[in-house]
Amino acid sequence: MSRLSDLINLDLGQTTTKIIVEYIWIGGSGMDLRSKSRTLPGPVTDPSELPLWNYDGSSTDQAPGNDSEVILRPQAIFKDPFRRGNNLLAMCDCYTPAGDPIPTNKRFNAAKVFKHPDVVAEEPWFGIEQEYTLLQKQVKWPLDWPVGGFPGPQGPYYCGVGADKSFGREIVDAHYKACLYAGISVSGINGEVMPAQWEFQVGPVTGITAGDQLWVARYILERITETAGVVLSFDPKPIPGDWNGAGAHSNYSTKSMRSDGGIHVIKKAIEKLGLRHKQHIAAYGEGNERRLTGRHETADISKFSWGVANRGASIRVGRDTEKDGKGYFEDRRPASNMDPYVVTSMIAETTILWKP
Repeated sequence: MSRLSDLINLDLGQTTTKIIVEYIWIGGSGMDLRSKSRTLPGPVTDPSELPLWNYDGSSTDQAPGNDSEVILRPQAIFKDPFRRGNNLLAMCDCYTPAGDPIPTNKRFNAAKVFKHPDVVAEEPWFGIEQEYTLLQKQVKWPLDWPVGGFPGPQGPYYCGVGADKSFGREIVDAHYKACLYAGISVSGINGEVMPAQWEFQVGPVTGITAGDQLWVARYILERITETAGVVLSFDPKPIPGDWNGAGAHSNYSTKSMRSDGGIHVIKKAIEKLGLRHKQHIAAYGEGNERRLTGRHETADISKFSWGVANRGASIRVGRDTEKDGKGYFEDRRPASNMDPYVVTSMIAETTILWKP
């Protein structure tokens, strides 16, 4: 195994200028990440320098077998923490050979929202808190939980330290450093309320970048858990009963909200979000009704609410924002399996472009 590790870690720069680019895309379920590798003649500094590529869409539930070719268009590039050197990860979106976005390409419409002049002028910032659960590979039960049994009740695990409170920290720290190496704006990590559940935060980042970075951070985490022999779950309620679910709380502000008097803009934005509550819930992730019950730091899925420092509300405004009269708010409704392209663009569209 040591010889295999030596080969995996070979420094290509010692013998060639060629690089390896890992093309990443989202599969037919909307949550399954796919990737394949391509050799290029030399270093690349912009996604526009990467060639288009294609894949068999009939094997990802994105095209019929008799017309299976789907085109990959690189949209964002990151340093590859696995191969290192000049090698890259490329986040792509997907098109038909005629150049039309395929139905599962949610980035295309999100990019149109973020390119709208009114949205560009507001410089929307996002900070996404991605929660996830680590599972044992053979039994699909949380990591370090007794098989078929339960640890002690919630309480000591949130941000906890110790072998009986923190399950999977090596994976979490490896992911943290790998994301920073890649150039992803990970701002922090923490253990969550349910043991074997963790969170990383991406942001603040502007516009479409939030979606690109969160998807690549998810990809890196999938690769690390693959190596560790652990299953990664984004299920919003992986364990029924008196256990917290997993969300993707989305923190948001615009230039107007961050300026003096921005609290009034925030309140108007929250009012608009309330008017479109059902539309947002429908787009905020599968199985969210199992999580948004009004318990375990959630609001009831059928009722819109907001409050200052209230983690049981749909929208939470922080104490600092209230005190300063400007800042940001947190949409606590998105599930851990939400599509960040959909959620971020929908928040921007509702709060900036939509006229009730």
